[in-house]
Amino acid sequence: MAEAERVLASLVETYGVSGMEAPVRSLVERMLPSGVAKETDSAGNLWVTVGQGEPTVVFVAHLDEVGFRVTAVREDGTLELEEVGGIFPSLWEAKPALVHTGKSTVRGVFMPRDSTAELKRTPPAMRADVGTGSRQATAALGVGIGNTLTMPKKYLRLAGTRATGRSFDDRVGSAAQVLALRSLDRTRLRHRVIFIWSVREEIGLEGAQTVANALGVRVARVHAIDTFVSADSPLEPKNFGLAPLGGGAVARALDNSSVTPPALVDTLVAVARRNQVPLRVGTTNGGNDGSAFASYGVPDVPIGWPLRYSHSPVETIDLKDLVSLAQMVRAVAEAW
Repeated sequence: MAEAERVLASLVETYGVSGMEAPVRSLVERMLPSGVAKETDSAGNLWVTVGQGEPTVVFVAHLDEVGFRVTAVREDGTLELEEVGGIFPSLWEAKPALVHTGKSTVRGVFMPRDSTAELKRTPPAMRADVGTGSRQATAALGVGIGNTLTMPKKYLRLAGTRATGRSFDDRVGSAAQVLALRSLDRTRLRHRVIFIWSVREEIGLEGAQTVANALGVRVARVHAIDTFVSADSPLEPKNFGLAPLGGGAVARALDNSSVTPPALVDTLVAVARRNQVPLRVGTTNGGNDGSAFASYGVPDVPIGWPLRYSHSPVETIDLKDLVSLAQMVRAVAEAW
């Protein structure tokens, strides 16, 4: 668990809104075990291939996180923003901001709504202020259209094995693949296994689609390693999407983007039992990178980890679920 926490904390504290994932990708590369063949494709996805022969099996976790993008710089130097991925804007309002220019990070604030305006449940369009008074002064900081914004974030350990932070979606999946590769017994592999760290998942599975187009029908199945949005929080009804934190990984049998064939769910459960890895089966909302392979007839068998407060600054996990997920990825790669 200590190793899992070290890997995850480093990934969480690295910034990478969709389209600006390079810092996260570079960190993953440095964390990989020596001797693995890795490459970055034209879309920015990181590939690691182990084993030889068919069938080809793909694991994919995404590198990007939600945030904002600059759409305009006003005359007074403030920034007009658009959302990147699914965001609850009110959670970002009146918070510190970081503008990522690709060359530097510029500090600012997400501007609170005008206190003289009528308070609304839905806030007005988000803007940011980097402390300048003119468009020219903002440009002099290197800030311009297309730059991405986040808020400062930090991995924080809570009581027991719980932790909180922002961008656990999908740094937990990315960490699980790193951990699985570190412990993988490559002599047990019976076929080619490709691990993908994908880009731009939050804005339409763009990186995964590039991978799917490159591999086509060669792939026997794909395992998206991504969030299981759980109803395990105090105010949510428990009749859908329930996977209490700390109970282990979750097979995503059904979500908004894919339906896993029941026979493959059963096989996944059998692999978990043989390897004594905690695994549950559930249904949840959201999509996953594996559905990008559907047009090629490739079955999607996603494996998730339960998350509270998805896409918020206080996403909450249990480290036991990360350990279980990494063990599950390794077991599937070696034994299925």
